[in-house]
Amino acid sequence: MKKSEFRKIYLEKRNNLSQDEISLLSKRIFKNFINYFKPVSDQKIHIFIPIEKFKEINTQIFIDYFLSRNIKIFVPKIVDTKLISVEIFSDTQFETNNWGISEPVSNEDSEVLDFDFVITPLLYCDFKGNRVGYGKGFYDQFFENISKDSKKIGVNYFNPDDMIDDIWENDITLDYLVTPTEVLSFSSKSE
Repeated sequence: MKKSEFRKIYLEKRNNLSQDEISLLSKRIFKNFINYFKPVSDQKIHIFIPIEKFKEINTQIFIDYFLSRNIKIFVPKIVDTKLISVEIFSDTQFETNNWGISEPVSNEDSEVLDFDFVITPLLYCDFKGNRVGYGKGFYDQFFENISKDSKKIGVNYFNPDDMIDDIWENDITLDYLVTPTEVLSFSSKSE
């Protein structure tokens, strides 16, 4: 199946989730992430702020946990068509942009490239770590610039069930996928 087909199917599947299901599944994904990766103080984690209208996974659970454990948190922000990484703190000010996405007021790129984990939004991920996002390519560009040792981790409500047919040379695969039921590894990177 092609990316465009996956995008349509999984947007619809996600749209059919209730707020209670989103909350429950997000908590299970969070628990699986914490149990598997065991993040610790001073690690650097890049994580997306969910787009509520797209019913993305509630990453606020992750952010609250990271803040309480002195884990350094960075979130994406699009500035001049480029995804930058803004460090956030408990007192960081946020605003809603033109697309209805909450983002830090600051446009200061942290210029950090050696993240321990990059928690990545997606609509679908196959058994080889190929991801389907919204089709803008921001994360593929971002992945090209970060350290090769950074673990790229997709989070999704749904497990893989079919392969993506139209992979292209600039697509960068994920290292892991965390779902409500399991953590899949796609790489031979040491834990």
